[in-house]
Amino acid sequence: MLKAILWDNDGVLVDTEKLYFQAGREIVAKQGVELTTEKFIEQSLKKGLSVFDFLPNQDPEYIDPLRIERDARYSDLLHTELEIVDGARETLVALHGRVRMGVVTGSHREHFDIIHSQTDMLPFFEFVLVREDYQLSKPDPDAYLTAMRLHGLQADDCIVVEDSERGCKAAADAGLRVFVVPNELSQHGDFSPAYKVLNSVREVVGEVERL
Repeated sequence: MLKAILWDNDGVLVDTEKLYFQAGREIVAKQGVELTTEKFIEQSLKKGLSVFDFLPNQDPEYIDPLRIERDARYSDLLHTELEIVDGARETLVALHGRVRMGVVTGSHREHFDIIHSQTDMLPFFEFVLVREDYQLSKPDPDAYLTAMRLHGLQADDCIVVEDSERGCKAAADAGLRVFVVPNELSQHGDFSPAYKVLNSVREVVGEVERL
């Protein structure tokens, strides 16, 4: 019996991955490194690794200030250019009260709070796990295993909605069924572990009803 939907955030509810890419590209460009779309997709959306790995100097004293600068730039972009994924809010409205819903995201708390100060989505969710709430980032299953442990859920109770290869792998490795809704950046990922690949977040309602 389906008891809960665990939602990814970035790329599923809000169209933020392009802004994160932009912020990272701008900062590494100042260091003389070009971050192409292809490199970002491979490094971030597939592997869940840092774009700063492309820099020749990996000294934390060099990297840490760049990461702070990138995060600040990303915050600025979230304040000015945030877009909600088409159909996301309507889907949450349709499912609210019919099944438990939570967010399991790789976003840091600071950025998650900026995003959802603008969306009016938080009342739909019973709980939220941000990056500070678990140890190992996606594609490791730790985020989803932690969510289930903290909220008394079993894998058979849940479905996950993800958009990226790393998110799909994280959920599947936690034993969860995954609906993947690819976007422009993530569409060429390997979604073979998915329960089903959907064309739009709007299709989640019908799929939940079938379950």
